[in-house]
Amino acid sequence: MPATTKPFSRGLVLAAALCAGNAAARAQGVEQFYKGRTVTMTIPAAPGGVNDLASRLLARHLGKYIPGNPAIVAQNIPGGAGVVGANRMYNSAEKDGSVIAILDRGAPQVAILGDPNAKYDPARFTWLGSISSYADDAYIMAVNATHPAKTVADLGPSGVTLTLGGMNPGTTNLTFATLAKEVLGLNVRVVRGYTGAAPMFLAMQTGELDGQVIGLSALRAGQPAMWAEKRVRALVQFGRATRLPELADAPTGRELAKDAESLAMVEFAELPFFSALPYVAPPGVPADRAKALQTAFMATMKDPAFVEGAKQLGLELSPIDGDAVRALVIRAAATPKDVIARYSRIAGD
Repeated sequence: MPATTKPFSRGLVLAAALCAGNAAARAQGVEQFYKGRTVTMTIPAAPGGVNDLASRLLARHLGKYIPGNPAIVAQNIPGGAGVVGANRMYNSAEKDGSVIAILDRGAPQVAILGDPNAKYDPARFTWLGSISSYADDAYIMAVNATHPAKTVADLGPSGVTLTLGGMNPGTTNLTFATLAKEVLGLNVRVVRGYTGAAPMFLAMQTGELDGQVIGLSALRAGQPAMWAEKRVRALVQFGRATRLPELADAPTGRELAKDAESLAMVEFAELPFFSALPYVAPPGVPADRAKALQTAFMATMKDPAFVEGAKQLGLELSPIDGDAVRALVIRAAATPKDVIARYSRIAGD
């Protein structure tokens, strides 16, 4: 006898067809939204730094992987780093998927610390991913080679003084400069208020500053000659549990911690480095567009032209996706309250 199709089987076939049709409609909707559109990528930092260089590279390639292939236009907003940039993305930016941004890696911690100026919940951002998870990078205390401090031991209580630059509260360069002074006990003077890494490099060249705390890849990308010609050296490396082989003579911040509480402080401070170049869209982006942006971000990380561009810029390329970034944010929020309280007193001012 010929086989007959049972009603249950016909129902499964119909349901599958409907699901496929809905999926196609959703995909077409995303493509229609982005086709012919310009997506703005905001860079809350001055031109010339690693956030600017990485974002402009990403902007040149990301649109190829978004359905509809929109143009991506990078826009610098100097002075908007940290809290200001995160507030803008969370509260003011269009929530339709037409605006994305790189955030300062320390911005989520500012909210976790309870800063009243942080008008955002970092877990609710539409996290796209991070270009770097610091697998082969380090956040270094970079000092002019002419400075008398040859090793970190020279910055002891009776040693020489080191003047470090920093940006505004919530930025990691200021946080780690202050942590070096207040937690690790180094003889450091901190000058804040700079608008980015490039102005601080200029201040180093004129003698206004002795150094700054900056990513090794950022130093190579922004000032390749300074590193290649050994006009600066690393005294300490942060963002690592062990020393980067290239910086074998520079101790980690964890090695310099004098007690368990100081070690916990350093570890909490270092969490953002594992999402070192994070990108977001605002909260509330339609789910299909959010997924398209997240998928496109990770696809771009494998694009041969993007990879080659990152290599030429000296960027440390070890990408993680949006879910991994959100997991780091949640982990940071679970830090013991006493550690957060002390960290807040030191870095949240």
